Amino acid sequence: MATLATDTPAFTHWSQALPKHALDHIPGEDGWPVLGTTLQLLADPIGFGNRMRAKYGNVYRNNSFGRRGVILIGAEANELVLFDRGKLFSSEQGWGPVLDQLFPRGLMLLDFDHHRADRRALSIAFKPEPMRHYSDALNRGISQRVQEWSGREMAFYPAIKQLTLDLAADSFLGLPWGPEADKINTAFIDMVQASIGVIRKPLPFTAMGRGVAGRKFLLEYFTAETLRRREQGGGQDMFSQFARATHEDGSLMPVDEVVDHMIFLMMAAHDTITSSATSLIWLLAKNPEWQDKLREELRAVTGGEGRALAYDDLGKLDLTEMAFKEALRMIPPVPSLPRRALREFTFGGYTIPAGTPVGISPAAVHMMEEYWPEPAKFDPLRFTPEQVAKRHKYAWVPFGGGAHMCLGLHFAYMQVKILLAHVLTRYHIDIAPGYEPKWQPWPIPKPSDGLRVTFRPV
Repeated sequence: MATLATDTPAFTHWSQALPKHALDHIPGEDGWPVLGTTLQLLADPIGFGNRMRAKYGNVYRNNSFGRRGVILIGAEANELVLFDRGKLFSSEQGWGPVLDQLFPRGLMLLDFDHHRADRRALSIAFKPEPMRHYSDALNRGISQRVQEWSGREMAFYPAIKQLTLDLAADSFLGLPWGPEADKINTAFIDMVQASIGVIRKPLPFTAMGRGVAGRKFLLEYFTAETLRRREQGGGQDMFSQFARATHEDGSLMPVDEVVDHMIFLMMAAHDTITSSATSLIWLLAKNPEWQDKLREELRAVTGGEGRALAYDDLGKLDLTEMAFKEALRMIPPVPSLPRRALREFTFGGYTIPAGTPVGISPAAVHMMEEYWPEPAKFDPLRFTPEQVAKRHKYAWVPFGGGAHMCLGLHFAYMQVKILLAHVLTRYHIDIAPGYEPKWQPWPIPKPSDGLRVTFRPV
């Protein structure tokens, strides 16, 4: 259990350092001079975390990306940090050192009242009418592309990444696929890669340099487009919805805030959906009996091979949704979540001082046997209502939780269900015997070889 102190926060920005020895009482490791444990963490974050837990327990100290911090493991830790009933943890100060040069003032980097107000304004883009528009665009774009996959071995990850980016250009931006969308996509890719660059200054020829240049391009593009869409009107695409978003007093959201939110949500949506769709395709390829079960359900709901999945039928795909949830459990697209403690608190028998960088690990908790018997086994039936009711609510957190629960989670479910409707009603997903791709776990999981699969017509 945790107890919270109620004194006024003394830390208002992540650049304010903790006293040198403030975390000496927490078991853990500081690693090498200057680099700390950063390279070990980047090389194998899951293995590194498992070794640290085995040696030090579910509360331990590490020293990565130039900061000493504390990692809390377990469903109770997830609940403490994500539900955050005492407004103890700052998301802005947790993510800021990693993302501020690239995605400042994105929704994930806002706290408390500011976060609540902007989230309410942006929720207009995820109401039923816009979502119905997105589903039509997704069905159209996915059907067209999936038909090209028939009968050939291919690298699935780059294919679904390109498709997801193209779909985002259509449903998010209202742009046709083409050179303009390609420039936007390249800028996003550069920014995501820069987020884990070891060199944190935007020097020429570094990942951070390319990422900051990508942000500059997107700032100029989205600023001009926001002004244009406000003057001339826009369609049902997400960007046009954001451009017209208003606060509770009826005032339009400032242009620079619209731009920052659009850049952040485009990144969050396309990279996490690409990762989670890839992990689901991989796990279905390894477990063909589940392909058959989902194929039967999808054909019954859509009416046959390659037919569109109607927006009103999304809720009828119980097995398909359970399979997606199990893939998100086994390979969550955001393996760890950082925060910063604004006030002192205790957890797991340790007093953690104000100003401490605090991390939780969905990837670790999703594989803990106390919540998930045989955790390495792909078993979508873990997500029947009866099984869910027996488990700690915060044992499964691929979309985060509390006030910062992913705003686009229903869009993610929709896109993946529509993808499977067009893939599984047409194809068997085959892999070579004994095939086990290595996964790059950081910052967002992906198969190192792109995931070699064959889509064989049913």
